[in-house]
Amino acid sequence: MHVVQIVVFLLLCAVALGWLSRRIGIPYPIALVLGGGALGLIPGLPQLHFDPQLLLVLVLPPILYQAALLTSWRDFSANLRPIGLLAVGLVIATTVVVGATLKLLDPDVPWAAAFVFGAIVSPPDAVAATAILSRLNMPRRIVTVLEGESLVNDASGLVLYKFAVAAVLSGAFSILDAGAEFLLIAAGGIAVGLALGWVFVAVHRHLGDAFTEVLVSLSAPYAAYVLAESLDVSGVLAVVSAGLLRGRHSPSLVSAEMRIIARSAWNILVFMLNSLIFVLIGTQLSGIVARLTEYSARELVSYSLGISLVAIVVRFACVYPAVYGPWLLSARRRGSGSAPRPGEAFIMGWSGMRGIVSLAAALALPVSLPGGGAFPFRDLIVFLTFVVIAATLVLQGLTLAPLIRWLKVGSDPGPQEEHRRARLAMGRAALDAIDDEARAQDVSGELAARVRAEFADRMATASPQAAEPKSEFAFARGLRLAAVRAERTELIRLWREGEISDDVLHELEEQLDYEESRL
Repeated sequence: MHVVQIVVFLLLCAVALGWLSRRIGIPYPIALVLGGGALGLIPGLPQLHFDPQLLLVLVLPPILYQAALLTSWRDFSANLRPIGLLAVGLVIATTVVVGATLKLLDPDVPWAAAFVFGAIVSPPDAVAATAILSRLNMPRRIVTVLEGESLVNDASGLVLYKFAVAAVLSGAFSILDAGAEFLLIAAGGIAVGLALGWVFVAVHRHLGDAFTEVLVSLSAPYAAYVLAESLDVSGVLAVVSAGLLRGRHSPSLVSAEMRIIARSAWNILVFMLNSLIFVLIGTQLSGIVARLTEYSARELVSYSLGISLVAIVVRFACVYPAVYGPWLLSARRRGSGSAPRPGEAFIMGWSGMRGIVSLAAALALPVSLPGGGAFPFRDLIVFLTFVVIAATLVLQGLTLAPLIRWLKVGSDPGPQEEHRRARLAMGRAALDAIDDEARAQDVSGELAARVRAEFADRMATASPQAAEPKSEFAFARGLRLAAVRAERTELIRLWREGEISDDVLHELEEQLDYEESRL
């Protein structure tokens, strides 16, 4: 019962932080890290004991899988070079440089444990960055590279993390053996993910029930991770490859009802896992800080500032070659191509915020060694991980939008224009289909005209004139919104007076939700 009370308390904290982030208009990871830090200051906060490995299996697969599902394969493959350089090269560089920095600051830390910490903080999390970038009409290639980097660097960073943890546990490490094993584990994980992805695609074609499809979708990342790990290959890469394959087939594979339900289910699950991890660290921080008695407050502050600064500088040192290197090669071969603007490269460098993956990996560190001793410097590693996450999320996250406006790089109207063109093309296809069907079925002209009017109105909302505040289209949209809201008010009145059942209420309410959202 004690554990249940703590979990309920953490959930309520997560709800409050999620509400606060929307209220003050900041990405929710920033609110979560601040709230988690505040919880750590509460004296006597109960500790929640958990299996570190179980935490990693519970949290990582759905977060990575959702990111893979939402990744555009076309954009991903078009920007493969910069994504690869950042997701692999930058992760390795960060692991080595940050690990060496920790070793320099505290020579007592073993090299293997220092590299564990470097691997933990090596993968940036694009959630907060893309949440800000998407609202500012940033050039698509920036968002694409950041999202692709975040997807692949989680995999590469966690593979390095497992190698470093294994080196701490075994006390032995060989670069040649590790390199060969890395390639084998990575290739095996990708193969398992692709094979299982094809299985899930085939299964989805024969389900035909939205709720069963959603349940299968939610179980897919866990199945891929557990199967790959049981075969001693990379579970993270298995999840990512399965998600990429599944996402590529999703538009033609599942029903509209399944997509609506799955979108809500995935968003709730990932938000809950993010929230619980950040709030969970709050219950651990007070105990961790209390056990760091061998370090003075000045040492902890200097370690935190030095390592956070190194993590930021290393990213900038790698971003510019990753951005301009592929362009230089392409320009020499083809003699064309526009160079990325300096402001764009700077924004990509400033978007290296750490997040949920780093925190989950830190909390998943083993508590003890096989021989019975404690994992070396575990409390220091977890503490510094939280500090790096907090420093990058708060400092870079809160200053990212002002920097974008100051550098004047947030001015890409491409997605909005594509959306408008798509809506117009879809509308023309719908009107042609109505005319053809009306002729084939000998439908009356009056009925066909009414149906045509509905789809013509949808086309009108996508026209450039619809954006003008005093246009006829804007007034028409206002009238429709008023009508829908009046329908909702009347529906609620009928339900409250007992004239309709709850089932009827929910069914009609869902229809009104979609209509109001479209308007």
